[in-house]
Amino acid sequence: MGYTIHELHEQLVKKEISAVELTKKIMAHRDAVEGDIHAYLSTSDKAALETAARVDEKIAKGEEISDLAGIPGAIKDNMCIKGETCTAASKMLEHWVSPYDATVIEKLKKEDFISLGKTNMDEFAMGSSTERSAFGPSRNPWNTDYVPGGSSGGSAAAVAATEAIWSLGSDTGGSIRQPASFNGIVGLKPTYGLVSRYGLLAFASSLDQIGPLTKDVTDAAIVLNAIAGHDERDSTSIPQEKKDYRKALIRDVKGMRIGVPKEFFGKGIKPETKEAIDKALAFYEKEGAEIVDVSIPHINSGVSVYYIIAPAEASSNLARYDGVSYGFRAEGKDIIDMYIKTRSQGFGEEVKRRIMLGNYVLSAGYYDAYYLKALKVRTLLKQEFDEAFKKCDVIAAPSASGTSFKFGAFSDPLSLYMEDICTVPVNLIGAPSISIPVGFKDDLPLGMQLIGRTLGEETILQAAYTFEQAHPEFTRTAPKGEIKEIGKLLRLKNAGNR
Repeated sequence: MGYTIHELHEQLVKKEISAVELTKKIMAHRDAVEGDIHAYLSTSDKAALETAARVDEKIAKGEEISDLAGIPGAIKDNMCIKGETCTAASKMLEHWVSPYDATVIEKLKKEDFISLGKTNMDEFAMGSSTERSAFGPSRNPWNTDYVPGGSSGGSAAAVAATEAIWSLGSDTGGSIRQPASFNGIVGLKPTYGLVSRYGLLAFASSLDQIGPLTKDVTDAAIVLNAIAGHDERDSTSIPQEKKDYRKALIRDVKGMRIGVPKEFFGKGIKPETKEAIDKALAFYEKEGAEIVDVSIPHINSGVSVYYIIAPAEASSNLARYDGVSYGFRAEGKDIIDMYIKTRSQGFGEEVKRRIMLGNYVLSAGYYDAYYLKALKVRTLLKQEFDEAFKKCDVIAAPSASGTSFKFGAFSDPLSLYMEDICTVPVNLIGAPSISIPVGFKDDLPLGMQLIGRTLGEETILQAAYTFEQAHPEFTRTAPKGEIKEIGKLLRLKNAGNR
């Protein structure tokens, strides 16, 4: 499994390791494997070691530390950290330095979190393989001939390769869950509005959500504890009382109803994926859960709806990158020429494709035919999920059609879009979903997602934890993530001086 947040926290509190030595060790391992993985776009080692030293001082003084204090993590490079570049893996923002912290970063700083750097991604989160990064793709730590998924591919690869113990990603149409599945780790997409989007560079504002990528379910609950909460600066943030999601980590599914929509297991889902999920469902049934057949007829319309709504919102959100206020600027003979050259040279092919699609579906002649109709189907999809949840507490589905795929496997953009069929419906309805490892095929991980009702994070965490605790063989470390004798290497030489 590799070292987890909760294991390392216990060792820090017991003074079996120090935060500085832990951070140095993970940084050294990161530097050793980063040439193969390319999980990071930038690093922040000096700030990381300064924070680690403060955590060690607190421990030495007998002060209480948070669960995340002193544990090295990484942040997807579309979240603002004051004084650091925030590129969204785009030439448009290659040299832009954020003047402020995102809300999630403010919250994490209060926890004495350690960021080792900003992770690679598909440009402006538009992609499913991290092949769309302007700075080169990340690679899968299980087999570097394969993609790590996307758009949070760098965040997932960093955790799977133990280049970070945990990371943050963003999920607009599956960009946390699909790379979690491809990398054999846990990825949690929270309820829309549970985690503030303030300081997240927008792709599609009604779909984007920040969430954790971690080694196990317990760590996902720990990170969610730190980042969840109402934020007045985000108009879509849900007012709510603070929760401790670790209380949901109970190994018990007796009486829980797990829904299985046949529409999620149709054409395109690989036999090994269905077999792994069938075994997981058999386990749940043996543990006392009730497996219920449910139907969500418009699931297969999800990709079509998503690729109308998301580009429409993206075309509006990305209009601000015009070379005037900040970011990349190309020289032009006049302001119109400057606009055209800036956006032509600053944006990559996939971003330009989605901007054009978004402008098209929002245009006067096609708004009613495409965009308005997509909004109606989105509402219908939400109603169908609500009906399904009257019969069940959790819905089980694939996180992806199968294992990861090789680089260049999808030269046709439309074929790659169809790979999102398992995940985009969850974003369209704003529900929470967690991806957990459930098997392997040819030494590559397979994932299953557990979808919950709005604000039903506790239920999906409990279901995920129950499965994980009974199947430790699925949460093993990727070959590139192994750090031999890490415990011995991290022990302080002179324990008596602490």
